[in-house]
Amino acid sequence: MSDTPAAENEKRPQFGTRLLTDSNDVFKHNAWDHVQWDEEQELAAQTAVAKNSATKMDEEDKNRFQADAPKFWDSFYGIHDNRFFKDRHWLFTEFPELAPLAKESTEQQHRSIFELGCGVGNTILPLLQYSSEAQLKVFGCDFSARAIEILRSQPQFDEKRCEVFVMDATLDQWQVPFEENSQDIIVMIFVLSAIEPKKMQRVLDNCYRYLRPGGLLLFRDYGRYDLAQLRFKSGKCLEDNFYVRGDGTMVYFFTEEELRTMMTQAGLKEEQLIVDRRLQVNRGRGLKMYRVWIQTKFRKPL
Repeated sequence: MSDTPAAENEKRPQFGTRLLTDSNDVFKHNAWDHVQWDEEQELAAQTAVAKNSATKMDEEDKNRFQADAPKFWDSFYGIHDNRFFKDRHWLFTEFPELAPLAKESTEQQHRSIFELGCGVGNTILPLLQYSSEAQLKVFGCDFSARAIEILRSQPQFDEKRCEVFVMDATLDQWQVPFEENSQDIIVMIFVLSAIEPKKMQRVLDNCYRYLRPGGLLLFRDYGRYDLAQLRFKSGKCLEDNFYVRGDGTMVYFFTEEELRTMMTQAGLKEEQLIVDRRLQVNRGRGLKMYRVWIQTKFRKPL
C-alpha cells in the first residue's frame, strides 16, 4: 500500500462522483453517490421519522443527557479506545486544503489548523503523519478527556507540532491557546450533530471569531433521513431530528438549508454545500443501506 496521500487519492473517487446508472450494477461496488430517491422511498423515510419522534423524551432525562454529554463520550472512548474510528483516508481527497503543502513552499509558509471535536485523532494524526511542513501547527479539542488522553498516547502524535486539549465548544468563551482571527482552517467532522441544537449557532459564531480573514471552515456531518435516523426506536428522540443513542451520546440530522442559514448567520460565505444520498451495499449479504451526508466549505471574508 502506498504511504502517500497523493497516491491514495488517485485510486479513490471523490465524494459525489460514483454514479449508479444501471440498477443491475448495484453490487459491483461498495457505495454509490447521489442515488435518487423515488416518492415512495421519500415517504417511507418521512413516515419512519414521524413514528420514532412522535414521543419526545421527558425534560428530566433530556437535561441529564445534555448535562452529562462529556461523561457519555468519556465512557464511549473508554470502551472503544482508538478502535472505533478509522483514519479518514478520504480526508485529503474531499478536503485537499488539508493536504501537505508542496515541498518548495513548506519552509516559508506558516499554517495553523484547528479541529473541533478531534476525538482520538482520526483527522489530526494523518495531518501530522503526511506533512513535513516545518511551519505547520495543528490544534485539537474534544469534550472527552479520555479521547485526548488516547490521542496523546499515539506514536504518530507530535507535541512539537500539535497541541490538544479538553474543551466544551458550546461555551460562550472558548479557552484556546491561540488568538482570534488566527486559524487558517477549522475542521468539524461529525461534530456539530452531537451538540444541542440551540447551542449550534454559538459554536459556528466562535468558529468565525477564530478563523483568520480568508480562513476556511471544513464541515461534514449527518443529513436528514440518513439510515441512522430511520433506525432509531420510539422514546429516543430528544427533540425534532435530535436523538440519543444507546450509549448516551447524541446526534442531530441536518438539512442543507439549516446549515446554510447557520453558516451565513455566523458571517461565513458558501464555497461548497453537497448533500449526498449515498447507497452503501454489503455485497456478501446482498444488503442495500441508504446514507445521507452533508459536506460543506464556508470561508470567512477578507
